[in-house]
Amino acid sequence: MSSTGSFTRFYDTWFDQLNQLLEQLRIAPKPASSQDDRSHLSSLAQKIVSHHAEFYRVKSLAVESDVLSVFTAPWASSFERSLHWISGWRPTTLFHLVYTESSTLFEFHIADILKGQSTGDLGDLSPNQFRRVSELQCETVKEENAITGELSEWQDSAAEMMLGPFTDLGAKIGRLVSVVKKADDLRLRTIRRVVDLLTTQQAVEFLVAAGELQFGVYGWGRRLDHRPCSSA
Repeated sequence: MSSTGSFTRFYDTWFDQLNQLLEQLRIAPKPASSQDDRSHLSSLAQKIVSHHAEFYRVKSLAVESDVLSVFTAPWASSFERSLHWISGWRPTTLFHLVYTESSTLFEFHIADILKGQSTGDLGDLSPNQFRRVSELQCETVKEENAITGELSEWQDSAAEMMLGPFTDLGAKIGRLVSVVKKADDLRLRTIRRVVDLLTTQQAVEFLVAAGELQFGVYGWGRRLDHRPCSSA
């Protein structure tokens, strides 16, 4: 049994569990009206972050075992893979999500906000929060670009290897393992850092929105992969 096949089965189970956790967040009282409600929301949010951490822990083992297979992300649909950056989602996508959700909720509550009423949701980010989100986005872009550069260098060296003596294959594969792990580490760190700079209610809304985006892309991809082929 291949390690990639084993990871694909893990992913299917992990994905179902993520959906269950998100459903718990969706039905939880919001905004929290008591300390118990706030503690419950915070616990659920941390469970989702921990769930993502477990995904990358198991994926790391699969990468070490067979990085070339993992790089092709066989558990994902063709549509999902077309959006991938180094076998997964691009970390800076999260910032676009924060800005989109914030703008949508701000417009929805604009009458209350103009009256000086605080909504406490993503549409009510403070100036300091916006500054921190912007700074984190800039840092993440720099890290993304650096990792992309490492992948480009690996691809150049791999091309040279094909044209010359077939040596040092293990070392070159090891470099690719390092690149994928760095990309996954950045993905997980970005989730954690965005959640850390939000309030509990905002973090819950962010995680639900991120999950809905992930499930939406997943659903579209499966439908496209299973659509009937048009006859020539």
